[in-house]
Amino acid sequence: MDIQYFGANAIRLSNKKASLVFDDNLADLGLSAITKPGEIALFNGAHVEPAVATKLVIDYPGEYEVSNVSIRGIMARGHMEEEGQRSAVIYRIIMDDLKLVVLGHVYPELTEEQLESIGMVDVLFIPVGGSGYTLDPIGALKLIKKIEPRLVIPTHYDDSKIKYPVPQTTLVEALKTLAMEPRETVDYLKLKPADLADTMQLIVLERS
Repeated sequence: MDIQYFGANAIRLSNKKASLVFDDNLADLGLSAITKPGEIALFNGAHVEPAVATKLVIDYPGEYEVSNVSIRGIMARGHMEEEGQRSAVIYRIIMDDLKLVVLGHVYPELTEEQLESIGMVDVLFIPVGGSGYTLDPIGALKLIKKIEPRLVIPTHYDDSKIKYPVPQTTLVEALKTLAMEPRETVDYLKLKPADLADTMQLIVLERS
């Protein structure tokens, strides 16, 4: 599997049979949209429909099977929502024998039922920028400890090229709070199950 990070919460997971793009709201943040024709577009919350002809748009909880990829959308409370509201979607992906979870802008408290739906996780993509807009490093650390992924990839942190609505925490500051040293920093990650360590690790993906 190939993994790319494009800033904010925008991620692409791809192999020879499928390409999934998460939260491509980049056009609203001063960058160019990345979604290509024929890709599967997934959104954690409010969004504008892709400008290209996608294979499928997913923005709602449920079970999906497409192009040999298993997708589970789990309803969650959005980070800025009141108690009892749930309009965000957490995605659990099984692709190339890897279990991946993309959290998005969720409130830093998950129920036991949600954690059970998430299950065992190989790779967790988790925002760390904070400022009331998304998970801050403290909230991210709380969820990392509950989910216990084998690999953590932080997203949605300060970037001079991205026009966030509010300032975001720098990656350096976020990593201090997470108390995790990156295993490596790469601009593109090829990953297979054998690459994962027995202990939790963190990889920094630079924006493509």
